[in-house]
Amino acid sequence: MSEQFPNQPIGQISVEQLANYLADPPEGLQLVDVREPQEIAIANLAGFQNLPLSEFNTWSEDIQNRLNPDAETLVLCHHGVRSAQMCQWLISQGFTNVKNIVGGIDAYSIVVDRSVPQY
Repeated sequence: MSEQFPNQPIGQISVEQLANYLADPPEGLQLVDVREPQEIAIANLAGFQNLPLSEFNTWSEDIQNRLNPDAETLVLCHHGVRSAQMCQWLISQGFTNVKNIVGGIDAYSIVVDRSVPQY
């Protein structure tokens, strides 16, 4: 995902809001984790589909079949930087309801659930 995208505003969601979503997920909610498999082996949240940014070339051309462009899509990474990149790319692909999880799984571990390991 080395290409640059216009700096479009992206929606954001806090880790506290994410916890509420996970407790009672809305119909059709899509959860995407862009971290690497070795990161997910350390700390993960149930329900997230893993689309590692390092493997962008293997899944990007099929994104419209993997995800619904009109469904609410929440994107997670370690701190929120890679997920913001993914959000920008999804918006450029016509996705209409994309939100970056601010602070990533690191903030989730600190603020919401200390049983999620930090790394």
